[in-house]
Amino acid sequence: MRYWLMKSEPSECSVDDVAAAPKKTVPWVGVRNYQARNFMRDEMRAGDGVLFYHSSCPEPGIAGIAEVASTPYPDATQFDPKSHYFDARSRPEAPRWQHVDVRLVKKTRLLGLPEMRALPALAAMRVLQKGNRLSITPVSAAEWQKINRLLA
Repeated sequence: MRYWLMKSEPSECSVDDVAAAPKKTVPWVGVRNYQARNFMRDEMRAGDGVLFYHSSCPEPGIAGIAEVASTPYPDATQFDPKSHYFDARSRPEAPRWQHVDVRLVKKTRLLGLPEMRALPALAAMRVLQKGNRLSITPVSAAEWQKINRLLA
């Protein structure tokens, strides 16, 4: 089992949106960074743990615990000309963008950046590193355990 931090802008898909979705599951669409895509395509497996992170908002931070709920499959938004995530160079026979489904396990209190930065056990987390803008990053087992204890 692996662990991930997955960022979502609450205006696009919040933890409350996922809680209200059928089976508390949403497709993680719109990732248009190759490294983040490769994490989903090559490394994520159903059952992996996910820290659901709200980004680009007044109070960014971890807002829930989730899990990967599917194997990777083509992101349909890449083929939709009306979608913000449309990619004219991607073709159905050779999709460029993959994604997974994510299922909410539980909504938590917000674990904000200032609190995360104050914890020495989380100092190496990629989300806390200067210049990190990836929407999906790996999380170590020790980081996962520490955050789950904080949010229990």
